[in-house]
Amino acid sequence: MPEWLVLTLAMLAACAVVVLITFVRHRRASDDEDITETPDVIEYMTMWIGVVYAIVLGLAIAGVWEARSAAQDYVQAEAVALHEISERVRVYPPDVRDRIREDVNAYVGHVVTTEWKAMADRGEVTERGTELLDRVRADVTDYEPASDFEAQAYQPLVDQVTAADQARIARAESTGATMPGVVWFGLITGGVVTVGMVFALQIRRTARELVLAGLFSALIAFLLFLIWDFDAPFSRGVAASTEPFLNLFPGAGD
Repeated sequence: MPEWLVLTLAMLAACAVVVLITFVRHRRASDDEDITETPDVIEYMTMWIGVVYAIVLGLAIAGVWEARSAAQDYVQAEAVALHEISERVRVYPPDVRDRIREDVNAYVGHVVTTEWKAMADRGEVTERGTELLDRVRADVTDYEPASDFEAQAYQPLVDQVTAADQARIARAESTGATMPGVVWFGLITGGVVTVGMVFALQIRRTARELVLAGLFSALIAFLLFLIWDFDAPFSRGVAASTEPFLNLFPGAGD
């Protein structure tokens, strides 16, 4: 099911729940019930519950967005390091240079076409990708420089291999969900309590109040969906992309 459809259904469901509960309360209310006034303490509690929950939602959104941005930074760092390896080996003999570049291209192609799907579906990197990166490392570290000029390029190449490996490890660690289950429990429970407090204010006096209550519930549903969408940096709608690899290695996706 498309994520935009899930979001639409969630927001409509939130509005429907508000309308349904309001309708039931209206039908079951006694004739002598006074709905013209709400105790000040309830209004005060509702205001502070809303403020606290808004802060929690803001922190949650900031946290998952930061995790998503960090995941994209790992991808960028890995792609840049591999590109530097491919470019810096031009000082090596043609056979060594071509072998290293072929292995780099093979690794990038595997990441873009196969490993990315594995991260989205299973939340993990592939063993084949690890093997291909190890081959690149062996190509670089096992070569013995034949001149001072090659020797000067050797250590920077080794450093770039290390940078690529570290970025890959960081990318692997960021494939799963970033929000703990207890946080989700708090967010959902807080949303239910916050919406529930709306009914403590006896929202059933006018159609305008009913519409505002429905929109408020739909907004909370949207924000919770936004957190859920950002929570897995590589597998949902607003996910980290392979663009850094494709920009530096245009043929990787073929």
